[in-house]
Amino acid sequence: MKPEYEHDNDEFNPLSDEELRQMEEDDEFRRRVRREVLRMQSGDADEDIERDREEQAEQEREEQEREEQRRKRRSRLFWQLFSGNILVNKSVADNYRYFAAIAVMCFVSIAVMFMVLYADMRYSRMERELKLARERSIRYQEQFYSRTTHAAVKQELERRGIPLQDPTKTSEVVE
Repeated sequence: MKPEYEHDNDEFNPLSDEELRQMEEDDEFRRRVRREVLRMQSGDADEDIERDREEQAEQEREEQEREEQRRKRRSRLFWQLFSGNILVNKSVADNYRYFAAIAVMCFVSIAVMFMVLYADMRYSRMERELKLARERSIRYQEQFYSRTTHAAVKQELERRGIPLQDPTKTSEVVE
């Protein structure tokens, strides 16, 4: 039987597992730093740095282009009206009084146009009625004239037995 506390490794290690891991990480870090220093001295790192800068500049330019496209899309009047962003647009907010005045003038213009159309319809209807009234008046005048000619009056008076007399008093011309 083996004793409970028997170890196969008799060496004593004064460092804990965590300290050993930290030392390994430090060694790895030093190796990486040495490699990077050698790369810097050979000139390979400058090329990598320049390539990284170019990639970053390209990404920034693409982001600016996307932002510019978004701004253009947002600045279109139709899109602003459709999305409701026109109310938060700074230029619209600055000129809101003028837009309100234009809207009121448009409303008044439309109202005046409908009033004019209604007045024109009434005028046309009254013009037709006046034309009909004139035609009736002409017909009545013709009938009245045909009934009141001197011969027709004389004949009607004779039929009724009333003698036709000329006025006894001469007419005087008033100057």
